[in-house]
Amino acid sequence: MLWRMNHGHSSLTDWGLAHITVQKHFAILDIGCGGGKTIAKLAALVTKGKVSGVDYSDSSVAASKRTNKKQIDLHRVEIRQGSVSHLTYPDAEFDLVTAVETLFFWPDLPSDMREVFRVIKPGGRFIVIAEVYKGMRTKSGKRFEEYAPVMGMTLLTVDEHRHLFESAGFSSVSVSEDAAKGWLCVTGIKTA
Repeated sequence: MLWRMNHGHSSLTDWGLAHITVQKHFAILDIGCGGGKTIAKLAALVTKGKVSGVDYSDSSVAASKRTNKKQIDLHRVEIRQGSVSHLTYPDAEFDLVTAVETLFFWPDLPSDMREVFRVIKPGGRFIVIAEVYKGMRTKSGKRFEEYAPVMGMTLLTVDEHRHLFESAGFSSVSVSEDAAKGWLCVTGIKTA
């Protein structure tokens, strides 16, 4: 399943990351790193920085470590087991935090967003990339909305995503959609 996630989310991740600028010196955190493919993409861009990943699942952490073994050995990547609700990083640690196909599983969205806000440097960004959200206009959108609660998912509308970011303290919140594919990208800046 993790291999399928790595492969299946690759185009979505590329589309989402095209909405931001990633500088080579950035410190980046990928929350819900899954099989580690997003970390590998980010590490290729951040040649003078560091990419960290965190995932709640032990098997995801193990897979992500295998995917990124070379960069881990070079101390350019680190992977930790943990929860978005209690990130084990200091305040203002990261230039960029990413969350690809994971926000809808977070246990306490308002509190978890504040935790993400805490670890971002002033001027840093948070980006959420998803192919599942409430109100998406694809054929599969209605099915996802119907089964989301059964799968423990909290789906948000475009406006609810924007409000979530703003309520956590992010400014310059931008929402982009690819309606034909059902893709969503939300970014926000920590200005304080």
